[in-house]
Amino acid sequence: MAFDDELAGRVRAVIADQSGVTEKRMFGGLTWLVHGHMAVVALNGGGLMVRVDRADHEAMLAEPGTATMMMRGRPLRGWITVAEQACATRSDLATWVRRGLAYAFTLPGR
Repeated sequence: MAFDDELAGRVRAVIADQSGVTEKRMFGGLTWLVHGHMAVVALNGGGLMVRVDRADHEAMLAEPGTATMMMRGRPLRGWITVAEQACATRSDLATWVRRGLAYAFTLPGR
């Protein structure tokens, strides 16, 4: 299953004015990287995976449609999945995309 092309286009519209952001197909999804660091992923099957500060992880989980990203049955603290319905509006999508980009911009360049 491939990533959602419509969602990818909507993410591209949100990040159109951002410099230092690149796009790459990874893990069956489409990933946006900031200076080589993953920030946001349009997941195969829909929705997003968003990189967040570990200190903010629990607070982000209080928002509707969110969950901790699981990899091989283990939680990945600092990575939040956002269900399709939680990023259905332009405003909601922009909020999540900007959160991922903002955190990735704090990481040292590669």
